[in-house]
Amino acid sequence: MPNLENLKKQAKLYLRWHRDRYYPVAAQIRAVLPRFHHLTDQDVLAHSFKLSDAQELIAKKAGFESWEALLKGVHTMNDLHTETQPKPILLAAEPQLFVADVGVSCEFYTKKLGFTVAFTYGEPPFYGQVFRDGARLNLRHLDEPAIRPELQDREHLLSASITLDDAKPLFLEFQAAGVVFHQALKTEPWGARTFIVCDPDGNLILFAGRGG
Repeated sequence: MPNLENLKKQAKLYLRWHRDRYYPVAAQIRAVLPRFHHLTDQDVLAHSFKLSDAQELIAKKAGFESWEALLKGVHTMNDLHTETQPKPILLAAEPQLFVADVGVSCEFYTKKLGFTVAFTYGEPPFYGQVFRDGARLNLRHLDEPAIRPELQDREHLLSASITLDDAKPLFLEFQAAGVVFHQALKTEPWGARTFIVCDPDGNLILFAGRGG
């Protein structure tokens, strides 16, 4: 059952994401609110977006036509039930990468991509985690590839996607570090700029940011 306080917090969170130009929120706004359908991600983030817009976004995602209709629906459901449980909020996702040598992978991600080792388990390590800012990648030892390398390369199968404000400065940083790119920096048809890094085990990591 929807919790009114959580819904209000979610609306404020969407408003802050838009104000901070948090790239992934643009796709959600465009998909849910018809007046944004024709805009690119960059245009959505540059467009005026008020608390009332964020509330409408929350309402429509919950299946209501408007914030007012959502409020009435919540109150009605609360009248029918004496107890309500807050709706769980997903805070983060941590992709798991399969690697042949956790130590070698940690060295690649720290020396080449600027990550920091959060932890490793075992001697030699069979599991670990690296992070850079809000991005976290879990590394799990596997003696053989989980996906056939030729299939992964042919189909461009991504192991993880990482979003950031602008992908170009990071691309130039990685380029200077001698990183191997599966895909160089390019502008996608929907306006975002992306590039893909290939790690020592063939895992493809997508980095995506706003358009130039």
